[in-house]
Amino acid sequence: MPIIHITSLDHPGIEVFSTLTEAQLRRRIEPDKGVFIAESPKVIRVAMDAGYVPQALLCEERHITGDAADIVERCGDIPIYTGSRELLAALTGYTLTRGVLCAMLRPEMPPLSTVLKDARRVVVIDSVTDTTNIGAIFRSAAALGIDAVLLSRTACDPLNRRAVRVSMGSVFLVPWTWVDNIEEELHAEGFTTAAMALTDDSVSIDYPALKSIQRLAIIMGTEGDGLAHEVIRAADYVVRIPMAHGVDSLNVAAAAAVAFWELRAQ
Repeated sequence: MPIIHITSLDHPGIEVFSTLTEAQLRRRIEPDKGVFIAESPKVIRVAMDAGYVPQALLCEERHITGDAADIVERCGDIPIYTGSRELLAALTGYTLTRGVLCAMLRPEMPPLSTVLKDARRVVVIDSVTDTTNIGAIFRSAAALGIDAVLLSRTACDPLNRRAVRVSMGSVFLVPWTWVDNIEEELHAEGFTTAAMALTDDSVSIDYPALKSIQRLAIIMGTEGDGLAHEVIRAADYVVRIPMAHGVDSLNVAAAAAVAFWELRAQ
């Protein structure tokens, strides 16, 4: 394994960990050559166990034979960059609390039909752009029995560095892909849709009919404005979480966790 000791922020090859933006990492023009960054030994292990392919590792020297020793062993011939804690902090812009970053190859996105093949409960994330919320929704989805996650093209990338970190690697555990026409594509796959929104004619989340639906897609909206009116109008059900003490709504990640548990497959 080629261990490369760096002493300068200009060392060739390390720009993937420092100067490249999220958009440049994704390489929209050539998505098959895109990468993402996984942070911390635990998250990197989850990604590797799920079949994601490492391209380069940035690691504090003490972790090469310590917390990341097994990862280093599994990395084969990829470059492993190391240096002082201070240099790595200057390189990445923050102190590495877990001391390890891994650049990994982005997978080819599976078609919707493959992701939904055996699914009974899925979540559709429509236009949610906060990376923390995306990561938290994925973590709840993995923990509470959601079979797949679908995202509108206006939603945040689940492989954003912060989203991956907040999810604790759950983005690697739940199948996911992008969706272009929520209602049309999900109805074609045999799903009933439930838009989470507060409207005059919405039903409570404990509405009995929801429990008996064989294939249900739970649609979650943006952090501020919620779902667009056209998405709500097109949904088979509009569902609300009853509120108390005059609170009008929950954060989208908290609402998702409640919805996943209450609407889980019976």
